[in-house]
Amino acid sequence: MLKDKKILLGVTGSIAAYKSIYLVRLLVKAGAEVKVILTPAAKDFVTPLTLSTLSKNPVLSELFDEESWANHVELGRWADVMLIAPLSCNTLAKMAHGLCDNLLLATCLSATCPVVVAPAMDEDMWHHPSTKKNLKMLEDYGNKIIPVEKGELASGLYGDGRMAEPESIVQFLQNNFFSKKKLTGKKAFVTAGPTYEAIDPVRFIGNHSSGKMGIAIAEALHQEGAQVTLILGPSQIPFSTNGLQVIRINSAAEMYKVCVDKFKTSDIAVMAAAVADYTPVKMQEQKIKKTGDRLTLELKKTEDILKTLGEMKKEQVLVGFALETTNERDYALDKLSKKNADMIVLNSLNDEGAGFGKDTNKITIFDKSGQEFTFGTKSKQEVAKDIVDTIIRLYYD
Repeated sequence: MLKDKKILLGVTGSIAAYKSIYLVRLLVKAGAEVKVILTPAAKDFVTPLTLSTLSKNPVLSELFDEESWANHVELGRWADVMLIAPLSCNTLAKMAHGLCDNLLLATCLSATCPVVVAPAMDEDMWHHPSTKKNLKMLEDYGNKIIPVEKGELASGLYGDGRMAEPESIVQFLQNNFFSKKKLTGKKAFVTAGPTYEAIDPVRFIGNHSSGKMGIAIAEALHQEGAQVTLILGPSQIPFSTNGLQVIRINSAAEMYKVCVDKFKTSDIAVMAAAVADYTPVKMQEQKIKKTGDRLTLELKKTEDILKTLGEMKKEQVLVGFALETTNERDYALDKLSKKNADMIVLNSLNDEGAGFGKDTNKITIFDKSGQEFTFGTKSKQEVAKDIVDTIIRLYYD
């Protein structure tokens, strides 16, 4: 997919610059033509000779020297995509505020091609409010941001801020710019897992949802080229976050807030989480002591996330889930209508191989036009593909 594509790679001053060596090698191996721009600080971490040898092109760094002038306008028009990896906190701030004190920034400001960045910084810097604000500004300018990964950092800490691995960056370019996949360019979010409704500091109301189904759907959407956010309740299921933005929540109220915010800028929403229907009216500040034979809890309804999104819906595709034990079909169709969803995915606890915590599932999909699609028992990865394929067939073919 990258054969004959022109990639302009910008490398900034970050310890993660060593990954740019492997990144260039992968891009060239995939058939891309690569040109590299280094910031002055980047040369402290990686040498121009190494990158020029691998890219088979001269590496640029200065706007001009005694013998020549680097035409930054021409560079920005030459490329199919401009990729900055790693993007340091310093260069991020400069890009956000339009500063132009080196060749990379001058090229970025004059680029007519898409610009995508792969940030790399320490965890505290990554979570600083100014960093979040600067990233939001870049997104508002139309730039795409490759999510950071969690892992060991240069400081010795373990946390968020690692630059995405070169393989993930190449995959991101393919999915978002050079792929024929049906959901390329679409934004989606998926809810997954349970919610925990706190009773006191040590107890909660919850359910047995593992999050496996929602995680599989998020991965299937990403494989079809969508930019995916996974909104995940308390779950211990291990999975690869490559290509996914993951937002962890605990309560139904937290999930409601994130979903309402994300829905405004999303094309697809798949509500696979097992959200609590009720939550305690008041969480006790101290652990409740066992002082009697009975304990009475007063509960209130949680906000109906699917219904709220159905009321907000404009052009989005909204997919709900119905896990039932009796009158399954009737309840699912009623939910489809009342919640103004486009599709409802029904699974029954009465079906062998379906339900919480299992690696398999069995589903029936109803859509708002009255169509019904029934599938046999399959692995949750295969079920996720069936759901995503149905979304594509009904709304994106």
